[in-house]
Amino acid sequence: MSEQQPVEPQPVDRQRVEIEYCTQCRWLPRAAWLAQELLTTFETELTELALKPGKGGVFVVRVNDEVVWDRREQGFPEPTAVKRLVRDRVAPGKPLGHADRAADVSP
Repeated sequence: MSEQQPVEPQPVDRQRVEIEYCTQCRWLPRAAWLAQELLTTFETELTELALKPGKGGVFVVRVNDEVVWDRREQGFPEPTAVKRLVRDRVAPGKPLGHADRAADVSP
């Protein structure tokens, strides 16, 4: 009789974040830092986070292939802004603590 290996459950929903960054501009450290922030905040919600090398000044954040931040249109993101956008797509009820409070403060 052969032993059966335990089967790991597959995630019900694929939650993938991709950060495409410009290698010519040397934006890997910025992309890696943002990736670390997202992985720390959404450690159980994300199934994958990818860093995608690009060119031509690109810095784009995608959630499940949807562009949620594009540097060319919005400038460089603050991590709290990206966290809110990711949260709204992968974990809508998740509180973000200080990131939520910063959004509630009006200038």
